[in-house]
Amino acid sequence: MATTNPIQFIQQVRAEVAKVVWPTRREVLLTTVMVFIMAALTAVFFALVDLLIRNGLQIVLGIFG
Repeated sequence: MATTNPIQFIQQVRAEVAKVVWPTRREVLLTTVMVFIMAALTAVFFALVDLLIRNGLQIVLGIFG
């Protein structure tokens, strides 16, 4: 592996960072909103599944308990 001096390394890092396509403010806002929506939907889904399992177990334990 070839070694480079620190100045060349910094120049290469800056060149690579310049190639990065940064998202716009609108894109960041939209993806953030989508993450919150998906998190809320997932929370509701698992709350409903938990409720169904709890009620099912209560019924089963009520019959056999």
